[in-house]
Parts: sequence; structure tokens; C-alpha cells
Amino acid sequence: MRDRVLDLMSPGLDAARRAGRTPVYLDGTLGMGGHAEAILQRHPDAVVVGIDRDTEALRLATERLAWAGERLHTWHGTYDEVGDALAAGGFHEADAMLYDLGVSSYQLDERGRGFAYSYDAPLDMRMDTTGGITAADVVNDYDEERLRRIIRTWGEEKFAGRIASAIVKARTESPFTSTGPLVEVIRGAVPVAAGKTGGHPAKRTFQALRIEVNEELDVLEDALPAALQHLAVGGRLVVMSYHSLEDRITKRAVMAEATSTAPPGFPIELEEHAPVVKVVTRGVDKPTEKEIEQNPRASSAKVRAVEKIRASRSKA
Repeated sequence: MRDRVLDLMSPGLDAARRAGRTPVYLDGTLGMGGHAEAILQRHPDAVVVGIDRDTEALRLATERLAWAGERLHTWHGTYDEVGDALAAGGFHEADAMLYDLGVSSYQLDERGRGFAYSYDAPLDMRMDTTGGITAADVVNDYDEERLRRIIRTWGEEKFAGRIASAIVKARTESPFTSTGPLVEVIRGAVPVAAGKTGGHPAKRTFQALRIEVNEELDVLEDALPAALQHLAVGGRLVVMSYHSLEDRITKRAVMAEATSTAPPGFPIELEEHAPVVKVVTRGVDKPTEKEIEQNPRASSAKVRAVEKIRASRSKA
């Protein structure tokens, strides 16, 4: 979906150019730098501010984009730190922003990270390996009720109680250190019939653990208002989400700024009540069959995009 995403963001960069400003693109999830590279090539006068919490991804992206020279600025951190990341590059606002959420293909393919359930690997799941708890800490240290709650809430797993109970029972015999034994415990806890229609039995539990380890949804709740605050008037924000929890947060944040805050029945809409953004996608954009064929991991992608049409409302 790269070309469609670029098409959604390009009007924001074009608006900056018409206003006589250097177009600024902020990539909240720089990853391997694919979207950033495409922006730099399509818009030769644009600069990129790239955020990622994964130090190895930042290193690889910086190497890949070394040809851009001073047009590239990177920030090691989470995408709710958009203001700090822009300021470090000498900017206050961005004209186009992309938040490509969830785990990256690079992280899934790195066997030592433990994000995938298809092979045995250390039970880590940290996007930022410089600190924080690991998935092993979660499955070995959380009590059964807390495990059940995160698997049910973050994984939307209806067999969360059975899985949590099985994990607690298994870890009394041997603590979990890698993904393989955990997958087998989950497989044994989920009814065989459920696996025939719901995909891999460990999929939802692994999603829940990853979200818990990286505090993904808490960060997203803070990130989207911050992003819209630092989006220039005329700029575009595009969010790509991959499960309902992310999309629900995205939709709520977008609609809060796309809806008038004027009291019902108010005779006129004052400037401070007017919508700040307009939605430029109809509901959500989804990948075509051809795009899914080219990149199967994009099959669950949902894209929402907005354009900022006036200054942000005062937070006072």
C-alpha cells in the first residue's frame, strides 16, 4: 500500500512548498526506512524526521538513507515524543506524518527477538532492547488473574482464562525462556476446533504479550493527540493499524478533532468549536487483493488519513 499512503501524504508536503516552506515529513515508525526513502525520492526538497524505539532498526535505516545527508534526522524513542523529535531536528511542525503501527517485518524476521510464534526463539518481544520488561518476565512473574486480563484485553482471546491457567501451571515446573514451549502450552489450552477457524492458537496471546511489553496502546493514546498538535495546517496524518484495538483508538482520536465541540442547539459555531481536521479517507482504506498478494502481512491493514484545516484547539 506504499504508493497509496504516499499519495495520501503528498498534498501536505505540496502545501508546505506552496507556502514557501521546506516540506517536513515525520515517520513515527521509521523501521527499515522504506516509506522515508520513498518520500525523499518523490519529494527531493523534503526532509525526514524518523522516530523508532528499536536501536538496530534506526542504525539500519540510517545506513540505508545515508545518501540523504542532512535531509534525514532520527530520534530514538517512542512516537508520542513527536514534539521532542521535531525540535531535535530544528522543526516545530510537520507537513506529513505516518504512523505504521504494530511490529515491523524486520522485527518479525529477526529470530532472536521472539515476536513470531512459528519458531523457537528467546522470549523477549521488546521493540527497544535497551531496557524494560520482556515477555519472559510477563509469563513467569504475572499472577494468573493479571495474565488472564491482558490476554483477554490486549489479545481479544476468548480462551484467556484457560491459557493463563495453563501458563501458571507449566511455569511451576520450568520457567519459560523461549517461545517454543509457550506455544505448545497455549496450543494445549485452546480447543482444537477453535484453531480451525481462528488461525494459529498462539496468535492472539502473542499479540497481547507484545502490547503489554511495549505499552503500545498507552503510547498510541498519547501519540495521536501529540501528532495532531504538531501537524501543520494543510498537513496530512496517515495511520496504518493492524488490529481492532489500534483502529479503535485511532478512530476516536481522529473523530475528536474532526467533530465540532459546539454545544447542541448553539446558534453559531465559534472558531474554537470548529473541527480541526477533515477526514480524507472514507472510513478505512484496506489493501487490495493484489497488494495482499505482494505483501501478505498487509492483509489486516486499515488506513485512516486526515488533513489539518485549522490551528489546534487550545488545551487551556
